[in-house]
Amino acid sequence: MFRPEETVILCPPETVSDKVLRQSLNRYFEYRGCPVKITVVPVSLLDAAKVEKQLQKVLETHEDCAIDISGGTDASLFAAGAVCGTTPVFTYSGKRNSFFEIQNAPFARDLKCDVTLDARSCFLMAGGTLLPGREDNAKLKDKLEDIDALFAIFRKYRRGWRRQIGYIQAISSSEPGALHAEGPKTVRLDHGQATADEAMLRELADAGIILDLQISHERIAFRFPDETVRFWLRDIGSVLELQVYRASLAAGCFDDVVLSAVVNWEGGQTQRNAVTNEIDVVAVQGVRPIFISCKTSEIRTEALNELAVLRDRFGGRSSRAIIVTSAPASRNRALMRMRAAELNIEVIELGDLAKDRLIARLKAEDI
Repeated sequence: MFRPEETVILCPPETVSDKVLRQSLNRYFEYRGCPVKITVVPVSLLDAAKVEKQLQKVLETHEDCAIDISGGTDASLFAAGAVCGTTPVFTYSGKRNSFFEIQNAPFARDLKCDVTLDARSCFLMAGGTLLPGREDNAKLKDKLEDIDALFAIFRKYRRGWRRQIGYIQAISSSEPGALHAEGPKTVRLDHGQATADEAMLRELADAGIILDLQISHERIAFRFPDETVRFWLRDIGSVLELQVYRASLAAGCFDDVVLSAVVNWEGGQTQRNAVTNEIDVVAVQGVRPIFISCKTSEIRTEALNELAVLRDRFGGRSSRAIIVTSAPASRNRALMRMRAAELNIEVIELGDLAKDRLIARLKAEDI
């Protein structure tokens, strides 16, 4: 918003020694096309006297500067108040996405932040890196009608979906270029057996999601149109993730939507020997990211905890976390909902998965 020549960051000594984080910040500003000199000043933010001393040095050596008190501890804010004098002071509200003047800062008076970020920027800003996921997001936008049709079929055959995906896995291959699927009508799975649902397969064929469907007395054969659709029909959770991705695009309020966002926590460019996580859907509105996890089964405490950690690490206080399940609402989830509320995680269940209702839920907390 202000494009300063230099940004001075007061932060704990352990942060200053984190070379990966500093490199990531530099990559962030480079990626954003915003050249700025970064100066990092080590100081304990719990020691008001030391913060005050460091701030005084900064003010004495920089003629034209302003203090942003959007972050920090109570001690650091107290120190800023003690030394600011006539220096402009302003703050930023993530909830309202606006800057506000504290003193002598008319440039920030009720100023709406018009910066828009993408998912890559959000991760870079927090010291991580967005890596390629298992879905090609550029190609997905050409398949939105297929996603609509696939989810409609899923809702109709939801109860047997897991077993039918198991059946398709059994009669097809995940090898590159292998688009043909063929096998007996009943196959063995790890847990029991699965029989092809001919009505479901016919609906998939009528929608163009599978091609050249042939049903004989004992066998089933068809062809996937491409490897993307083959992955959808061999992966149990894809249909729900696709629906959330589709609704996020249709909502029209997000500046970036990414399906299957893989993040390297340490800022590296690969997954090799690194701490990584995959977030099912990430949507960004302005500078506020939403982290969405999708579950086709019951929501467990571990999933809530993991989502909260990812939200806090890569989104900060103003970001949102949503967990989506294709299971219908149930009184048995009272403890889960309580834990989700404690972690400030929104829960979306089957009844709100129709596109219009899902869009409304995603837009429920517009900035």
